[in-house]
Amino acid sequence: MTHEAAPHDTHGHADHGAHPHVNYFGIFIALCICTGLSILFDLFDVKSGAMKTVVVALVLSVACAKAMFVLTYFMHLKFEGNWKFIILLPTTILAIGLMFALAPDIGLHYYEPDVPQVKQTLPAASIDNQDDHAHGH
Repeated sequence: MTHEAAPHDTHGHADHGAHPHVNYFGIFIALCICTGLSILFDLFDVKSGAMKTVVVALVLSVACAKAMFVLTYFMHLKFEGNWKFIILLPTTILAIGLMFALAPDIGLHYYEPDVPQVKQTLPAASIDNQDDHAHGH
């Protein structure tokens, strides 16, 4: 019984040049630097509104940069074709639609909250007084 060596191409390794070698350690270092920047920005104790907005914008931009590193290199989206946009289009449409659908319940507060437990525990005179001053300012 003789064993012949199989050609190297039979295992699907002939296409090694599909995408270039990525320096994953370099990406790891970049992610560590971005995490350090996020921590550094969080250490700033700002009280004013304008400076706080700047710090929040910086933290969010670093978070977006980290997400882009992960998406492009670790999820290999850099090496995929344009079909990835076609696949993501329905998900994007549904996500935007979900935000608009839930906006009245979450952000717009189009209703006055009515808690029946509060009315049951208050005395009758207190309820009449509360109705006169509905907003309690």
